Amino acid sequence: MIPMLPRSLSNFMNAFTSSDHTTYPFATTNQQDFKNLLSVYLDATLNPLLTASDFLQEGWRVGPEDPTTDIRDQASPDVEGKDSGKLVFKGVVYNEMKGQMSDASYLYYIKFQDHIFPSINNSGGDPQKITDLTHKQLKEFHAEHYHPSNAKIFTYGDMPLEGHLKEVSSVLDRFDRISKDTEIRDPISLEDGPKFVTLEGPIDPLVDKDMQFKTSTSWLMGNTSDILETFSLQILSSLLLDGYGSPLYRGLIEAGLGPEWSPNTGFDGSNRRGIFSVGLAGVKEADVPKVKEAITKTLQGVRQKGFDEAKVNGLLHQLELGLKHKTANFGMGLMQNLKPGWFNGVDPFSALAWDETVAAFKEKYARGGYLEGLLDRYLLNDKTLTFTMEPSVVYGGGLAVEEATRLATKIAEVAKRVGGETEAYETLKKQELDLLQVQEKARSQDLSCLPTLRVGDIPRQKERKEVRHSKLGDVRVQWREAPTNGLTYFRAVNTLENLPGDLRMHIPLFTDAILRLGTKNKTMEQLEDLIKLKSGGIRAGYHSSTSPMDLGTYSEGLVFSGYALDRNVGAMYELLRTIILKTDFDSSEAESMIRQLLQGAASGAVNSIAESGHGYAQRFAEAGLTPEGRLKEEIAGLSQVQLTAMLAGRAPAEGLQDVIEKLKTIQRLAIEGGSAMRVAITCGTESVSRNEEELQQFLSRLPPGATPPVTGASTIFPDGGKTFFPLPYQVYYTAHAIRTVPFTHPDGASLQVLAQLLTHKHLHHEIREKGGAYGGGAFSRGLGGVFGFYSYRDPNPLNTMKIVRESGVWAREREWADRDIEEAKLSVFKSLDAPQSVSSEGMTLFLEGVTEEMKQERRERLLDVTGGDVREAAQKYLVGGMGKGNIAVLGETREWVKKGDGWEVVDMGIAEPAVTGEGLLAEAAPEGGS
Repeated sequence: MIPMLPRSLSNFMNAFTSSDHTTYPFATTNQQDFKNLLSVYLDATLNPLLTASDFLQEGWRVGPEDPTTDIRDQASPDVEGKDSGKLVFKGVVYNEMKGQMSDASYLYYIKFQDHIFPSINNSGGDPQKITDLTHKQLKEFHAEHYHPSNAKIFTYGDMPLEGHLKEVSSVLDRFDRISKDTEIRDPISLEDGPKFVTLEGPIDPLVDKDMQFKTSTSWLMGNTSDILETFSLQILSSLLLDGYGSPLYRGLIEAGLGPEWSPNTGFDGSNRRGIFSVGLAGVKEADVPKVKEAITKTLQGVRQKGFDEAKVNGLLHQLELGLKHKTANFGMGLMQNLKPGWFNGVDPFSALAWDETVAAFKEKYARGGYLEGLLDRYLLNDKTLTFTMEPSVVYGGGLAVEEATRLATKIAEVAKRVGGETEAYETLKKQELDLLQVQEKARSQDLSCLPTLRVGDIPRQKERKEVRHSKLGDVRVQWREAPTNGLTYFRAVNTLENLPGDLRMHIPLFTDAILRLGTKNKTMEQLEDLIKLKSGGIRAGYHSSTSPMDLGTYSEGLVFSGYALDRNVGAMYELLRTIILKTDFDSSEAESMIRQLLQGAASGAVNSIAESGHGYAQRFAEAGLTPEGRLKEEIAGLSQVQLTAMLAGRAPAEGLQDVIEKLKTIQRLAIEGGSAMRVAITCGTESVSRNEEELQQFLSRLPPGATPPVTGASTIFPDGGKTFFPLPYQVYYTAHAIRTVPFTHPDGASLQVLAQLLTHKHLHHEIREKGGAYGGGAFSRGLGGVFGFYSYRDPNPLNTMKIVRESGVWAREREWADRDIEEAKLSVFKSLDAPQSVSSEGMTLFLEGVTEEMKQERRERLLDVTGGDVREAAQKYLVGGMGKGNIAVLGETREWVKKGDGWEVVDMGIAEPAVTGEGLLAEAAPEGGS
């Protein structure tokens, strides 16, 4: 299905593996495209070739890191040396899951599932078990399970259903019905509980060495085919867990037993039996038994006190708003919500009877004692599984020893079959070279049999979403009038001029803190209840944007947003004003709450990097190229991770008063009613007048603007350098970024098309299919003025960097066929013309300053790009600019990371680097350096 990516205007194409089913979803707004994708998806899923080379490439194999290396260069083929001819495990999925298992949160969750639900599978595959799979077993598994008799098909949208059914029927009619696996599996029994399981896991280097345990307690709930009860248990779970004022948050996290929830916390209704789990990460060894005791004590207290009706009403109000809130991915979300129950015996049409379910809940709740009865039935007992993961300093080393032993066993099996170690090496090397030949042939494979759209199907003129502008005092207001189901969407940006770097880096903590601390008159629990009753949520964050006309010009500030029923807009504004301006940073509990926020953020940081390390690499690589690149790195990059870990690791005696003073300074700067403020409102025409009155009142109650203090410094980031971050992962993440041009520059369109051509025609083939990385490609940030490359969960970063270095010449020398250019343009326009939520309409203008005229000009340039334009862009910006770009690599230190070769090694304290380097926050320059 990957070859269809550049032949379609789909706004979603993927495949999801779950523990007991696989989903192949796609979405598009083009009717012909839907027909094309439907035919290809049906054929690919039901009639795949599943060749031996497919298995070796995507699954696993043993082969030399570099098959061109001669065995005589090696002391022994199965012993690691400096040469790249050593034998290793390879395979795209194998490397993907090695990276996934480096995420300690995922590891905890999947091991928990192994023990509470051993009858279902690890959805992605355990690397230690993947290498037991054979090509024959894969084909047999597909024949048994991936058959129409075992399939469920879901469609959503406004295209006529009759056509879909005819197409599906024409394919399914070719198959005979087979007996299918209809068993719906259950978790283990806990009737003889309590049960306890303790396993070893990795140490989190960003967390206090004494707070390394993860532990949770779980109960089995009722049959999820009871839709009303399952809905009610979700309500119960939310009441117990959601928000800083929830009883379990206060009884566990606020009580200091751990900074964040364990990965399995919450109600899981995706299988036939529901599972409710509560636990913590970052627990001290002595506190592990106290966690379960605190859970029991808290649940007993809730039962005695009962549930607050206002909190229940707040949750129901959120459900009402969720149904009214129009999102662009509603159909995809609906499918994701329905399919787990559908595979476990739940009638999807019953599950869709939302109003009836809510009405039945309200009726039962009104009788009194309903939720308390569910608490009695399922949670006030000790039929539990307590699952604990304890830290082991040798865990990572144990994985390496296990893999080496498993590899040696596989090599020995081949040696026995072919007559010796040398023969085994040559056999595996030949297999690798043969696979390379197959991969090269696939590169020039004739794909003309695949259906495709044409650029001519793309309208040259994009439909405009009209907005109008007004002023209320000195505040500029953008209005987008559209059908919103009675909702009003609010967004405001307060621009901050000359913001010192030390304050900027504390903004993420500030935006978390104002939704945690409460005010002098109201606790956060009371404020959360009001937010749920009066709005669909209130958010605060950092915003920056580069001028579409000049990469050196940027703006930054705080952005605030929320939405509410039209009748509640005034209440939403008052809550927003209260939270921003009246959060009490001087309360006796403020410092301990801020410490908990920092510890929670630090606890999840290593796992966040493991999940999206290429994004962190990209932000760091871009940081030295443009002013806004620096801002994004400081706010959401590795620099922010290091600051958070440093503050979280402070001794209690040292205190956080200096941090609190910075947060109070940000509070004074956060919002004003003057010219630095701009507002965007999206609402129905019928509510414009009322919205204007409410907005005027809100703005009139804001303070005048304040001037930032002239203090602080900004970090100097590399410009034209190579930076390596030693991190405890089994695979690598790489990025290479080059400064290019602003949004309005004519070359921007050619660069955007070039990025798609490189991704689909070159990098996917070289980095993923041949190199074994789970992902890799090129990108062009039209609004950021950066062209870049990345790889994701990559076992061979040196090879990737070589391919990237040579990619400019490759693109310049290629004679691009008209079909190549067409496919690249389709890839660009699938995101450019993707459906938008009503709340997002007009936001490119409001947030980035890109006018409809600028967008239309860019659109026409994209449609007009030629092969010659692409070659010129490759020469000018890649061949000519590659040496001026920045490289960032994250992963395990290897012998090629040397200062003599231009590498700067940055020790974040997460892994022990081979070469010591400066920390990210060590070098500072006056504000404005980049």
